[in-house]
Amino acid sequence: MGVSMAAAKDWVERWERQQQRYAVDREERFTVIADVVEHVVTGRSRPLLLDLGCGPGSLSARLAARLRDAEIIAVDMDPLLLELARTHHADAARYVEALIGTDGWTDALEADRPVDAAVSTTALHYLAEPALLDTYRTLAGLLRPGGVLVNGDHFPPADGACGGVTAHVGRRRAERTDAHATEDWQSWWAAAAQDPELADLFDARRRVSACGGNGSGHFSAAHHTELLLRAGFAHVAPVWQYGDSCVLVAVKG
Repeated sequence: MGVSMAAAKDWVERWERQQQRYAVDREERFTVIADVVEHVVTGRSRPLLLDLGCGPGSLSARLAARLRDAEIIAVDMDPLLLELARTHHADAARYVEALIGTDGWTDALEADRPVDAAVSTTALHYLAEPALLDTYRTLAGLLRPGGVLVNGDHFPPADGACGGVTAHVGRRRAERTDAHATEDWQSWWAAAAQDPELADLFDARRRVSACGGNGSGHFSAAHHTELLLRAGFAHVAPVWQYGDSCVLVAVKG
């Protein structure tokens, strides 16, 4: 089920372009996440980072370039995206196939010490609320004291009347940067499905797709904060926001 380096490069680069349609100021959000992690691990030798819902390795690759002495464990349930990551970003992380939020999912990590920082971008929203709370509790148990969970995602305002405003701000930003000029999510997957080199990986993907999450959508930052505090984190704060695209940081006490 391997994929050539040339094919992986092509599909990952196309993935990067189409994702700009959905994550407002995506590159800046990655940079802010790396800023937080850099601050938390300063002075620590061989920090351990956990990338949740890593996809084809976008965030792991950026963290590896920024924090060259870090060890990164990157987790996803999708065998196709993981294989693209293993091939195109081979040196960035150790890639692990696991379904976040299910019983025993952390066993696959084989982490030999507490985690310094867990990061995620546009991934945890697929979890239903009970699984999300349980995942937050699990992550609080994995992190060292002072370690952080850094989650970049779309968090609509708790006040629904403002939801249209924040969404509009994000759309207008995307239009100004020509993000919508690229192929979209559905087009990327439709095109990838026609590549014979990815056929076996699509077969593997179909076998695990039935186990995916059933989240009800994006919760507000306030609701995430409530869940994180219930899960055992001591402090939670947003550190960056544009429209409803936000980076939320939770610190373990």
